[in-house]
Amino acid sequence: MDFSYSQEQKMLRESATRFALKGYGFERYKTTLPLPGHCDPALWSQIAEFGWLGLPLPEDAGGLGGSALDISLICEALGGGMVLEPYVAGAVLPGRLLSFCGADAGRLAGLAEGKAQLAVAWAEPGSAEDPACCATRAQAEGDGYVLSGRKQCVLNAPNAATLIVSARTSGSDSEPGGISLFAVDAGSSGVELKPYPVMGGGYAADIRLDRVRLEATALIGAADAGFAPLEAALDHATVAACAQALGAMNALLERTGNYLKVRKQFGTPIGSFQALQHRLVEMFVEVEQSRSMVVMSSVRVESAEPAVRRRAVSAAKAYLGQSSKFVAQQAVQLHGGIGVTEELDVGHYFRQLSAFGTLYGSREYHLRRFAATPAP
Repeated sequence: MDFSYSQEQKMLRESATRFALKGYGFERYKTTLPLPGHCDPALWSQIAEFGWLGLPLPEDAGGLGGSALDISLICEALGGGMVLEPYVAGAVLPGRLLSFCGADAGRLAGLAEGKAQLAVAWAEPGSAEDPACCATRAQAEGDGYVLSGRKQCVLNAPNAATLIVSARTSGSDSEPGGISLFAVDAGSSGVELKPYPVMGGGYAADIRLDRVRLEATALIGAADAGFAPLEAALDHATVAACAQALGAMNALLERTGNYLKVRKQFGTPIGSFQALQHRLVEMFVEVEQSRSMVVMSSVRVESAEPAVRRRAVSAAKAYLGQSSKFVAQQAVQLHGGIGVTEELDVGHYFRQLSAFGTLYGSREYHLRRFAATPAP
């Protein structure tokens, strides 16, 4: 199998890296942190102009029809540059989900143009990270539906004008069948958001739905058939998040290597100490193995076989959940006390990678899912 990038992918990677390192960087990160929702509208529009918001969308809906590997290249660069704007939660996840549901071009066009931000509300209290566990109910009433329930940790919800909500239209609370997807105006009567910042950057919200009335047109895709596209879209978002984590890990490796060259003890750079060289090599090995896992999962997440997709994505998330923690801890320890200061970007990378550990499913959840999925 040929794992080399195409010429177009090389150009995409170079442009994304140039933007993240020169057009963004740590200074832009610090100025974005005080903004509402940790998102600069001007920068979001710029990302739309680059065409990156259209990558997850099909060409017939005004998107670019990008592959998961294309998106991973973008996300790796964004992770390395500490870009706070919610590319995965606000573009990749809702974009893939709407595409898999065959949503109309109108909904997709607004996303690609950066005119409307979306958020996907799927996790619930007590759901054990499983999207099949859905107690939120959508009751058919008249010509529409009435939604009631609770969602938690809905990433990008404070920035979103529209929420894509999973709700049960039939079946028990823990079975995949019977889940439907609905487009809900965030300002609708009965929708209550409790926003909060996420460690490492970004905003989320817990949502209470109290008899929210929806028109029949709010249904996305087919009734009772929302689980399959939701699970597939979450897997695509998981791979993209892994690529972002890889970018942050690589940045920490580079910064740690440079620091060991200039930090001196007894007049000698500490990078000349063999024990510290061994630790840097261990970081390098983890980064490169993580890169292989990201490439593998980026290819297999698009498999037509759900078992192939699930096992590849869960293997990548479980592995990076462990390796990202190791690299982040080593980077902080090798920097010493300054590694946890606000003035140095190392501590901020550490927070982002710590948050990544539970993003789109913890290591434990993905190990269980991998073990429960028979090999094809």
